[in-house]
Amino acid sequence: MKRYLIIGNGIAGMTAVENIRKLDKECAITILTEEPYPFYYRLRLNEYLAGDISADGIIGKNDEWYKSNNIEIHLNSKVIKGNVKEKVVTTEKGEDYNYDKLLLATGSHAFIPPIDGSEKDGVFTLRSLEDAKKIFSYGEKAEKVVVIGGGLLGLEAGNALRKRGKKVTVVEFFPRLLPRQLDKAGGEQLRKIMEGLGFSLRLAAKTESITGDKSAEGVRLGGGETLPAGMVIISAGVRANLELAQLLSIECDRGIKVDANMKTNINDIYAAGDSTEFSGRSYGIWPAAVAQGKIAGENIAGIESLYEGTTMSNILKVADVDLASVGEIDADDKLKSIVLSKDNIYKKVVTENDVIIGAIMLGDTKGYRKISKAINDGNTVVTSRNLLISEGFKI
Repeated sequence: MKRYLIIGNGIAGMTAVENIRKLDKECAITILTEEPYPFYYRLRLNEYLAGDISADGIIGKNDEWYKSNNIEIHLNSKVIKGNVKEKVVTTEKGEDYNYDKLLLATGSHAFIPPIDGSEKDGVFTLRSLEDAKKIFSYGEKAEKVVVIGGGLLGLEAGNALRKRGKKVTVVEFFPRLLPRQLDKAGGEQLRKIMEGLGFSLRLAAKTESITGDKSAEGVRLGGGETLPAGMVIISAGVRANLELAQLLSIECDRGIKVDANMKTNINDIYAAGDSTEFSGRSYGIWPAAVAQGKIAGENIAGIESLYEGTTMSNILKVADVDLASVGEIDADDKLKSIVLSKDNIYKKVVTENDVIIGAIMLGDTKGYRKISKAINDGNTVVTSRNLLISEGFKI
């Protein structure tokens, strides 16, 4: 009987597990996770933070699911060493786990830039359910919150706390919000919407330090302004968890390097999700983690499948505003675009040599899937003219 070991219990690891079990009913599957919880939906952490859902409500797989699928899961199990020749890893509890094939789905961790005072009480990052619980609890006594970082995670965390009656200020180093998903015009539109919701914003601002004695009391900016804050959330991006891969002498750069089969340079060891790097690219998005987990699971189970990359895309709500971005958003306005901007709606389709290569939809995501398909299919503006007209774009 084959023994498959998965380290990590996020969406990449879980997708791999589901595909392995679908293809191999008899194999032994063991999951090791450092977290104290079984699989949960990380994308729903902000719903919990806002008080819209309980912690149990975001758990995706209960004990019965693992038992019924004959999957062994070990919580609070951090792997600290391994021997790739003997195909065994050891946890900090001293427990050994042998495997025939191993999948590293170790995910990523929050990046904390060198900000003076970031170690103080009341300063948090949001990456796990445990983080969210700590923020939720501490937030009971904090009226003013400063979020350092105007990306997706920061804005969603800020909005969750705004819903709980907190006064939220967002500090962003770039001159616009969501610099990876929006261009200048889209960012300006979002700024107006968020200020209308009650957010206070500081754009093109550098965080110098977090003030206070033992606990956070404020955030000092480079220009000299100090923002009062009983709680600070740092949302400055993530970094791949590479410690275990490096211990096993697996080749890494920004992520664990994998080929199209999701194989690493070590025989019978695979990787998937936020911790990986494929063709020089680390994705860090849910759709890529799902796709990589599926490919890894199929290859581990003996069915050859190839990963061809994932088109960068996001479709979600930011401060309760619908947002979708896909492909090349042309943030510097160097390419031709078809634009619709009115009221609180901003739509943009980017073209190059008359081929649709990207899009932004803010405030109204109607037609996103059709436009996304047109991008993946390499459609031209001419062949997609009726589509663009029907979705309200000017041509």
